[in-house]
Amino acid sequence: MDAIIQAFFDQTPDANVAKERVAFGTSGHRGRATERTFNEAHIIAITQAVVDYRKEEDYQGPLFLGVDTHALSRPAWECALRVLAANKVPVMVEKGHGYTATPLVSHAILQHNAQQRHAMPAMKADGLIITPSHNPPEDGGIKYNPYHGGPADTEATKWIELRANAYLLRQLSDIALAPLEEALAYAQEYDFTAHYVAQLGNVVDMAAIQKANLTLGVDPMGGTALPVWQAIVEHFGLNLEVVNTTIDASFSFMPPDHDGKIRMDCSSADAMANLLKIKDRFDIAFGNDPDADRHGIVDANGLMNPNHFLAVCVDYLISHRPQWSDSLKIGKTLVSSSMIDRVVASHNRELFEVPVGFKWFVDGLYEGWLAFGGEESAGASLLTQKGEAWSTDKDGIALCLLAAEIMAVTGKTPSEYYQTLTERFGEPFYKRVDTACTAEEKAAFKNLTAESITDTTLAGDPITAVLVKAPGNQAAIGGLKVTTENGWFAARPSGTESLYKVYAESFKGPQHLEELIESATTLLSSVLKG
Repeated sequence: MDAIIQAFFDQTPDANVAKERVAFGTSGHRGRATERTFNEAHIIAITQAVVDYRKEEDYQGPLFLGVDTHALSRPAWECALRVLAANKVPVMVEKGHGYTATPLVSHAILQHNAQQRHAMPAMKADGLIITPSHNPPEDGGIKYNPYHGGPADTEATKWIELRANAYLLRQLSDIALAPLEEALAYAQEYDFTAHYVAQLGNVVDMAAIQKANLTLGVDPMGGTALPVWQAIVEHFGLNLEVVNTTIDASFSFMPPDHDGKIRMDCSSADAMANLLKIKDRFDIAFGNDPDADRHGIVDANGLMNPNHFLAVCVDYLISHRPQWSDSLKIGKTLVSSSMIDRVVASHNRELFEVPVGFKWFVDGLYEGWLAFGGEESAGASLLTQKGEAWSTDKDGIALCLLAAEIMAVTGKTPSEYYQTLTERFGEPFYKRVDTACTAEEKAAFKNLTAESITDTTLAGDPITAVLVKAPGNQAAIGGLKVTTENGWFAARPSGTESLYKVYAESFKGPQHLEELIESATTLLSSVLKG
């Protein structure tokens, strides 16, 4: 890791080279120091661009600065702090300069801004979180969360990206930096963990979990959830064992993922192998990725499929949150399971289906008309029991505790609960396949329309809809989704690799799923070639 940190400081990106510029994806800017895609210059430029954006949008409150346990995160945190201090931005950092989980930053922004609503003038707060999420140990990442506490929308990230790249082109010549010691002394300490843990009962029925006295286990995977889970045990007196308390920037304790890489993905059975080996010691167990925005749920049947758990959460929450209004919508990404659609319809609730990316749920959670937003990659958040915003970024810790609440209240493990849903609505079979494609084929996705698909059937069933915009908010999918009564497929190009991703689901069985994927691949190869 020392060589990677050295490269962070020593290697300078060339802003004239496209891949070395600042580029915000669905989760901020990510990269590697050795490839000159995540270096000191990137962080200085991005942070100064955020300072400029704050001025533009009249932010006068504090900036909450979070950091995870990846090797590059602490050096990047220090760089960001030097820029913020030089610009006299009031900045809040974790007490004792510790690690800070993503949902805790979101919660802190929301708490501050809720208290400011009636102040004149309102001192709006925002946040920067330094994390590449579940990515490999050598990766770095930084994301911006404005006043609503969730990931910034495309308009904001484009503004920040353009401004940051302009600074890179000028080789940072007009950016001031405070000395590190001065910046560390300047930052105000804030107990993110204590504030978050003390209020957990607002969003999850902690009393029910305490009363059930379940035997719980959790693997923070060497990430920011570690101090939070330790504080939860102390505060609530739960029968919960933290099975791994190691913090190691190389993540050498991690089993390799399916492709042999180290990846702290709590939705992967390979990455969760350590916890799965000891699952029988617990009634239910959990995992979180390094910034704790994702959840992994383990019970007697093993690691639960994220799509299955989302469906369970939706059914349970609609049935067990009496203070929630019937008008609240349920959010899902369009590549999440249609089991969720069937559950929502059975409760006569409205589904809010959006493109891939948690940012599409932010406004609904913040404004309080979206009860729950979940995506197929094991990220979700929900309103408090009173129907107020809790975290407008993904909250892996709250979702793990929700799994414990579900078991405490119903007596069923989440996988047993899911079985009852399949008995009511049928059993779906789901798969994602990556297909290599040319640059021209990737570009062709942008020009697809509903009329591009002339076929009338898919895997033997009549096509019921062809979508290039999400039904919930009419935002462009960046690909397309084709549905039938018994299944669907969605396809979109990868943002980083020469391939496109096909997601498919069938309610008619695994053989029909393979037919769906085959039909989708044939159909796509035809329309992408024009």
